[in-house]
Formats: sequence, C-alpha cells, structure tokens
Amino acid sequence: MSARAVPTIALLVLAATAGPLGAQGGLPPGFVYLRDVDPTIAQDIRYAGSDNFVGRPLPGYGAAECVLRRDVAAAIARVQADLAPSGLALKIYDCYRPERSVRAMWQWASDGRPAGASKRFFPHAEKRMLFALGYIAASSRHSTGTAVDLTLIERSRPAAPLFDPAASYAPCTAPASARAPDDSLDMGTGYDCLDAASNTRNPAIGAEQRRSRTALVAAMGRRGFLNYFREWWHFAYAASAGAPHYDVPIPPRGAKAQAQ
Repeated sequence: MSARAVPTIALLVLAATAGPLGAQGGLPPGFVYLRDVDPTIAQDIRYAGSDNFVGRPLPGYGAAECVLRRDVAAAIARVQADLAPSGLALKIYDCYRPERSVRAMWQWASDGRPAGASKRFFPHAEKRMLFALGYIAASSRHSTGTAVDLTLIERSRPAAPLFDPAASYAPCTAPASARAPDDSLDMGTGYDCLDAASNTRNPAIGAEQRRSRTALVAAMGRRGFLNYFREWWHFAYAASAGAPHYDVPIPPRGAKAQAQ
C-alpha cells in the first residue's frame, strides 16, 4: 500500500469525481505485464486475493498479475539480474493499482465496520484512524504504473504454505514464524503492516532484519527507485514524476478488460 498525505474531505471528493484516465480495453498505453519482461520474478499479488488489510479482493484486480509502465518493468528486471550473484531475487506484492482500488481502500477505512481478521495488519491502530496516521491516501503512485511493492527471497527457497483464510494468524509485527505464510526474507514485519515497525529505518527491529531492508533499498536504489520511509516494501521510480493516473482494470494476460 502507498500513503503520502492525510486526505481532506475535498481530496476525497476530487478523487471520486475528477477521475483518472480510462481505456476501451486492455492495458493502459505503454504498460506491460512484468511476467512478459522477466518471468523469473516471483509474484504474490495480494490485492487480487484476501490476504490483505481489507480482507477481500479489491475491485479492478481482474488478474493476479504485476502490470507496470514498460520502462519501470525494464528497471525491475535489471534489479533482478543484479541480485542473481547473491542468490537472492525479487518477489512482487503489488504494482499498478487501478484508481477504483484506491477508492475502495478509503471507503473500507471509513465504513465504520469492525476490522475482523484483517486487524492483524494494524494491531496498534484503529481502523478509522488509518487516514490520519498516513497509511491510506486518496491518491497513489501505484495508479501511474510507476510504483511497486516488493521484497527479497532466496532463489533456492522452499515454497511457502498456502494462505488459509480460515486460520488465525498472529499480527504482522509478530515473529515471522507466527505470521501468515511468506517465503520472503524476514524484514521485521509482514507486508502491508500498517505500523511504525514498518518504517524502513526503524531501530527496534533486529540486526538481521535491518540488513535485509538495507539490501533491498540499496538494490532498488541502484536502478533508480526511491523507497517510501514509512513502508520498507514500497518503491517509486524516480524518473516518473507527474505520470498520469489510470482506472483501467487489470485483465488476464492475453485477454482484454471488459468495459466497466
């Protein structure tokens, strides 16, 4: 998830009414499936399923596929190649995010309903305060196809157990063995953990976790990506400021998006 500023009522109205760019079908212009650029990069697109802080698939995720602007996808592939000698690789959690998905996030946060099982993603905060705390915003760089959420994995890792929506997993700040299953390096918190422990340079995490975060930031920085300080997993391509936002649903590879 990406958050940049605390939205006001005016911003929420603007996000809902002004609207981003759309398309008649397929991907936004200049966008590609990352799998077509580098199929060796692992993908676990969380907002296409229920293992996320909303607890359900978000609208617009018609396929569990990473979609990015072509130049951004090429830069991600270069990071993957850079990591090969170390025995590490990338795993993607989120890429292009349609604007309707962003709207669904802030609508969920303000709906007044109990968080339920998704409370594990924000164990120390109230759901209604996630705006004020800067974890959810009315606009996201993800909607431009120039931001990505990702982590590091070992290339020779064993497969992680499947996520069980009926299981009771520990909070995202708990030790990795107690959290929802993930085959990534231990970064000190789970992905999308809406907590101060996710701040990239939080000194409270262990030394090994700090080294893993530092390695991820360095690898991404060498290829032009800037980390968002509140989220160790979130990176934006520096050479893409001012890119347009889109609200085109993500279609399966080889298929066209249905008009919505």
